[in-house]
Amino acid sequence: MTYVSHYDSPLGGITMASDGAALTGLWFDGQKYFPEGLPAGDHACTQAAGRVFAQAAEWLDVFFSGREPDFTPPLHPEGSDFRKAVWRILLSIPRGQTLTYGEIAERIAGERGLPRMSAQAVGGAVGHNPVSIIIPCHRVIGSDGSLTGYAGGLERKRSLLELEGVLLS
Repeated sequence: MTYVSHYDSPLGGITMASDGAALTGLWFDGQKYFPEGLPAGDHACTQAAGRVFAQAAEWLDVFFSGREPDFTPPLHPEGSDFRKAVWRILLSIPRGQTLTYGEIAERIAGERGLPRMSAQAVGGAVGHNPVSIIIPCHRVIGSDGSLTGYAGGLERKRSLLELEGVLLS
């Protein structure tokens, strides 16, 4: 069963989804790749799912206050092994820092013993990250330092990076 809750952020409404034990999704309302078929509105949920949503909301409160959360709510994003490998790298990017799609591709290639990996393939995995902000896909930039691609919109990406103290040109 999928449980849904909402969070009002300074950058707009956020829809959160849980499988009852962990967060499975977190999207800005109406963003690109917003999942279809989610239950409409908040639903009565299990105590466990309620705890997951409370932890996620607390994490977001801390994040949007300009501080770094010292915990991560339980996460269970669904995706291919490749996408999960990319999302693990995203989770390793420290607050206030960025990586390029190419740098992530180099890491994945190294982990898999490959001579190279497509930055475009990495971009697809980053773009389909189902747990925005907490799995910080906004910290991935183009090789020239440009703000390329963000399912929640480039203005939100810019705002998230500025909140973290990233200096943008």
